[in-house]
Amino acid sequence: MRAVALLALPSAFAVTLSSGASAQPAAVVDSERFELILSTAYAPDGPGAAALVARGGEILFLDAAGMADLELGVPLAPDMVFEIGSITKQFTAAGIMMLAEDGKLSIADPITKYLPDYPAYGDEITIEHLLTHTSGIVSYTGIPGYMATKVMQDVTPTDLIAVFQDLPVEFAPGARWAYNNSGYIVLGAIIEAASGMPYAEFVEQRIFEPVGMRHAYYGSSSRIIPRRASGYDGGEDGVVNQRYLSFTQPYAAGSLMMTVEEWHRWSRALFSGQVVSAESLERMTTPFVLTNGDTTQYGYGLGTGDVRGRRAIRHGGGIFGFATDGMYLPEEDVYVAVFANTTANDVGPGLVATRLAAAAVGDPYPQFAAIELPEEALRRYVGVYQVDDSTERMVTVADGVLYTSRGGRKTRASPSSETHFFYRTSNSHFAFELEDGAVTTMLTYQDDAELPERAVKVSDTVPTREALRLDRSILERYVGVYEIQPGFDLTVYLEGDALMTWATGQSSVAIHASSETEFYVEEFDARLTFVVGPDGKATEVVLHQGGRDMPAMRKE
Repeated sequence: MRAVALLALPSAFAVTLSSGASAQPAAVVDSERFELILSTAYAPDGPGAAALVARGGEILFLDAAGMADLELGVPLAPDMVFEIGSITKQFTAAGIMMLAEDGKLSIADPITKYLPDYPAYGDEITIEHLLTHTSGIVSYTGIPGYMATKVMQDVTPTDLIAVFQDLPVEFAPGARWAYNNSGYIVLGAIIEAASGMPYAEFVEQRIFEPVGMRHAYYGSSSRIIPRRASGYDGGEDGVVNQRYLSFTQPYAAGSLMMTVEEWHRWSRALFSGQVVSAESLERMTTPFVLTNGDTTQYGYGLGTGDVRGRRAIRHGGGIFGFATDGMYLPEEDVYVAVFANTTANDVGPGLVATRLAAAAVGDPYPQFAAIELPEEALRRYVGVYQVDDSTERMVTVADGVLYTSRGGRKTRASPSSETHFFYRTSNSHFAFELEDGAVTTMLTYQDDAELPERAVKVSDTVPTREALRLDRSILERYVGVYEIQPGFDLTVYLEGDALMTWATGQSSVAIHASSETEFYVEEFDARLTFVVGPDGKATEVVLHQGGRDMPAMRKE
């Protein structure tokens, strides 16, 4: 049974496998379109990104947009070094497979074989469970409060593992897929135990040097790294310098740095069989199958899916100040990387990479130019549009801007004609149908699909809700841990005067009161109802989401 999460995982890994490509259709060289995709995503006077598009060893596009250092006024260049975040995981996964080929470990081994002091539940968790995010171990980056200050501390791998190893597992190994940074921390420790080398030395000596990656590094805040781009996060008044963290914290889950060209060099070596055997590569790029028979979209350190119907292998990365994405389309032998020195841009590197890849294979997404429409022209579209019995789209207008939502956060849309609109932050777009001057239907082309989703306008008025302000003493009644199902909890806690929730394996979100016991999530369509006992404290919470009512009893 799949647990219902309060927050969907980001689609950082949308994308499938295959090893090399032989006589394949040529990638399209469309430098102007490539440049337009990159330059429209990143402003020239803000943080930006470097991008690469290649077919095999031939680089079709290599450029950068935006600034490398806002304080010094230095523009970005494509040869600059970026922190790559979770793209690191494919290097860790490859390291594990190299050691397996050396006969120093097996992916079927339990983790306690290499970490004998790990708690007894580690006897049931294999290296493969760690590689595929199916271990059930608590991901330390999701522990409430951990990322606020503790990531600044220098730690050893043993120190870091101690943060999460004694927490109850969230599900049986292999039963669910939940993205998990702790698993890759444990894998780093296993690499050290099996190889006899520190993780950083292993990556440098066994991967960087043989592949010829001269501008790739294990991350460091103190080391002088030539051509290092500065990183930027979002702040209340715009971008700010990236938050500090010790590189001992992301470790084998996200600590590496490199240029887009070094990523390309690495990817070519990996997918041509220079790093691991064809059998090992096949395992790395094959989606893992759960114990219930469901197939995930993840292999070993690599995500699987498609771009414009073409198979692709992909992973994204996010770390303070940087966001990245790299993909390989095996049928066309096309490589695309986008490394950004900001986490605050509204258009993420994954979307930019997807657009570049589609253009490279001759199947580009349409590029729409925004026009201005008067607010009165926009207001005729305001209303509720019925998709089906359980799904509605809402259209609102505020300050001359049109927004849409579908049980979630409002998304800004821009007009390209009087009846057609597009999103800057996705490849979807939509149009309105009119009959005798009245708006009747909204046609949404999800990811530029050929056939639209049709939604009939059923109301000219959009329901509104305003959060109630409740006394802190009332909010304190609801603080606790509630079990939705074994291994899947909902933690409710106070952060200042805000009531927050954290679902197992998910990010924290604020909940807002619509009554003394009813709360809602602003960002997406979910509600919570607290049931209060005789002592005034909540004994149960019911999560209403996706047409389901899921009771969760209080554990503590």
